[in-house]
Amino acid sequence: MSHDQHPFGIDFGGTGIKGAPVDTARGEFAAERVRIKTPRPATPEAVAAVFVDLLAQFEPSDAPIGVTVPGVVRRGVVGSAANIHDSWIGTDADALFTAATGREVHVVNDADAAGLAEVRYGAARDRSGLVIVTTLGTGIGSALVHDGVLVPNAELGHLEVDGHDAESRAANSVREAEDLSMEQWAQRLTRYYRTLERLFSPELIVVGGGISKRSEEFLPLLDLDTEIVPARLRNRAGVVGAAWWASLPR
Repeated sequence: MSHDQHPFGIDFGGTGIKGAPVDTARGEFAAERVRIKTPRPATPEAVAAVFVDLLAQFEPSDAPIGVTVPGVVRRGVVGSAANIHDSWIGTDADALFTAATGREVHVVNDADAAGLAEVRYGAARDRSGLVIVTTLGTGIGSALVHDGVLVPNAELGHLEVDGHDAESRAANSVREAEDLSMEQWAQRLTRYYRTLERLFSPELIVVGGGISKRSEEFLPLLDLDTEIVPARLRNRAGVVGAAWWASLPR
């Protein structure tokens, strides 16, 4: 059997675990992506077992593995668990997954992985200065990347805007729940992104999440000084960003 030397990306979410080897020169999958349902309960041990099953469906390899985690990650240790099992908190996920798979594994916050992918391969490629990548979904995920270097765990969806947790007013789930028109939602997004502008003075804002494929319906309605563009990698961003993260020299 030939050995695959591409780093492997795993996007671990609340409902599904998706993985593929990634050609990091191009930011493309090097083989067909495989998806397995997230186990219930999604304890670290149960998820590690799924990773082993997932990897068994690909060519053997000793290339590193990157894994997105929906939580704060510091030096491989998970510090929060919003949509996953509480037993993740305090878990050294790098060590656990490295032991389970027999390969070098590095975990990264899911929004940070998507941000890295957009900066390396997508909408923010070749852009210098500060780029803020936001994902509009159930909540608002964010990534801060300066000259290609990640500032990890920036939870900018939780900024307080007008006395509210920003994502409780401006996430896509709120647009759906409150049946807001695009114009109404755009007013709230403008308020949110103007706050980001004032605090960070970014060169570029990138908007991801499933709703970004309808970006022409709401991005033109925003009133900002900063250039704002839709994300390009869509649902590839987590896997691609995780693999890129794993491939970085340490």
